[in-house]
Amino acid sequence: MRTEHFLTRLDRAFARLDREPERPAHLQTPRMSRHRVVLLASTLAFYLAMVVAVLTTSWLVRLDWQIMFFRPYEQWPQLHAFLDYLVVLGQRGPTAVMVAAWLGWRSWRQHTLRPLITLGVALLLLNITVGAVKLGLGRLGPHYATTIGSAELFAGGDIFPSGHTANAVVTWGILAYLASTAITRRVLSVVSAVVSLSVGATTVYLGTHWVSDVLLGWSAGLLILLALPWFEPLIARIEAYVFEIRERMRRRLEAGGVPEPVAVALTPLLSAGGKWQRPRRRPAVPVSPAARPAPAAAPSGHSPVTVRPAAHLPGRPHVIRSERTPVTPAGSRRPAHTERAGAGARGTSAHPVVGG
Repeated sequence: MRTEHFLTRLDRAFARLDREPERPAHLQTPRMSRHRVVLLASTLAFYLAMVVAVLTTSWLVRLDWQIMFFRPYEQWPQLHAFLDYLVVLGQRGPTAVMVAAWLGWRSWRQHTLRPLITLGVALLLLNITVGAVKLGLGRLGPHYATTIGSAELFAGGDIFPSGHTANAVVTWGILAYLASTAITRRVLSVVSAVVSLSVGATTVYLGTHWVSDVLLGWSAGLLILLALPWFEPLIARIEAYVFEIRERMRRRLEAGGVPEPVAVALTPLLSAGGKWQRPRRRPAVPVSPAARPAPAAAPSGHSPVTVRPAAHLPGRPHVIRSERTPVTPAGSRRPAHTERAGAGARGTSAHPVVGG
């Protein structure tokens, strides 16, 4: 009974997929509302305040050193094994693959490339903004600090702001940004906030980041998510350009201007609805004798030219190995050349016999 129930639910799921041939009408592009603008300005002010507080070696830097000397990983060592796995949720490679797989399925389901393009644009903005600040300030981490109480800036480091934290905010927050309903957006916003806060706190526990690194990472990721509506026109142009390229390739396939291996590989990706077939060559039509052109007339005073069919010369029969003349080490078994002359050679002589 359980197996039959599972198969029934599976059939219903596939039937539901088949009933969605077009893009849903409820998909809405987020806009830059007044509430979002106010939140973006507040986050930007907090971001700049964190940078100034670290540059001036304020109370925030002293808090960083106090927590570093506290060594949370020694206070609660039983959490170390679990948090080592939890921090992976902030690494760019694994999280980007997981989120891209989900958004790729959504792109196929909704017949749009917007989810994947939005993820690509967000990650590109993350690499440019966070990477530039990291390299520009060059702050060292707690494990590589050299002077107690200093901000450890311009020393060749790359941890300010925290890349794990900013990546967690952007990667998991993009799911809430692309949600199709208000309820789903709220739930995913809470989930992404919990994940990003957990990843940032985990980096402080492990001693790989200062507290100020995590605060700046949270604000950096949130700035990217809040500014994404400004990039929606660019995302739409990229999607239209990709679809235009697909239409060009489809027309080339239909015209037969693509090599056969490439056409076979691209046909499943470019075909929409029916299966595309490469146009076949027309078979040669046999020409009847009446339709053949008449021979050219001969000039006056000459006999008419007769076109004769080409003589068919039979091919030389292939001699198998057993029929060939065997050759021994002593020479061929055929008679000598003088003995092969035959009767004609004995009856006639090339020179008269002269004797005395």
